[in-house]
Amino acid sequence: MRDMVIQTLSRMMRSSAVIPQDGATAETLRAAAHIDAPQAGAEGEPELKWRTLWLSDIHLGTRDCKAPQLLEFLRHCSADTIYLVGDIIDGWQLKKKGIYWPQAHNDVVQKLLRKARKGTRVVFVPGNHDEFARPYDGLHFGGIEVINQVRHVTADGRTLLIVHGDLFDSVVLYAKWLAHLGDAAYMFTLKLNRWLNHARLKLGLPYWSLSQYLKHKVKAAVNTISSFETLLSDEARRQQCDGVVCGHIHRAELRSEDRQIYANCGDWVESLTALAEDFDGRLKLLHWNAGLQVLAELAPQTATHPAPLHPAPTQPVHA
Repeated sequence: MRDMVIQTLSRMMRSSAVIPQDGATAETLRAAAHIDAPQAGAEGEPELKWRTLWLSDIHLGTRDCKAPQLLEFLRHCSADTIYLVGDIIDGWQLKKKGIYWPQAHNDVVQKLLRKARKGTRVVFVPGNHDEFARPYDGLHFGGIEVINQVRHVTADGRTLLIVHGDLFDSVVLYAKWLAHLGDAAYMFTLKLNRWLNHARLKLGLPYWSLSQYLKHKVKAAVNTISSFETLLSDEARRQQCDGVVCGHIHRAELRSEDRQIYANCGDWVESLTALAEDFDGRLKLLHWNAGLQVLAELAPQTATHPAPLHPAPTQPVHA
């Protein structure tokens, strides 16, 4: 099974938004991104162009991956650089349950490869579920770079540390068996969630996430998330960065405290979120639901706090 996962990654690397009609939302998105007139057909030019997009925790190879929605998002959004911030392929589940790889999952891989061939810089930052890629740190395969930890400099000069985040999770780091147990419990919760929302759909009720509810209500989970966020923010400060972009905990977040940015991309299992940077350095947390919604945003750095000079837009970090 490990060989199958590695072959999937190898194939991936060898191959070299419907805007809501709501006026305010549409105007906000158009002001944030470069607009290209869409062409006819599913493979027409994207309507929204960003400077940078960050995606994490897609979990290709699992039944709860929202690949069709991600495909819609990628068809309507493009970027100069796309960071894949870990857990893109779920090697853990592929090993446990065998091969689950529907056409939509393959289409996501092909879409990312097509973007790389057309000039998008695609940087893959492996996570714990696709840790099989970490030994390839620093290698380039067909236009996709594997970098375990990288810095990104925004258009307004802020430096962001980009990591998946599992190495700051004490359970993953020191008790991997417990992490696998927790993963099994999470997958069971997602299965319950599918049954629950199937019933809710028949009753005409909207989607509701059981696992997200538990994360927000169980005190231990809240404390763990808070500790995780603090550790990552502290590491960004230690590395003299203005903030951190991560994934791992499946909780989308974008905020700034004491001029230190914390951004979590969320996931494509439940959240359906991505982080985006426009061409002025403004950061936006996006949610896709048959159209784009802006959940949160951070304004560019002001002239009163001049941006530092950096030699390159992205810089690998070697631990």
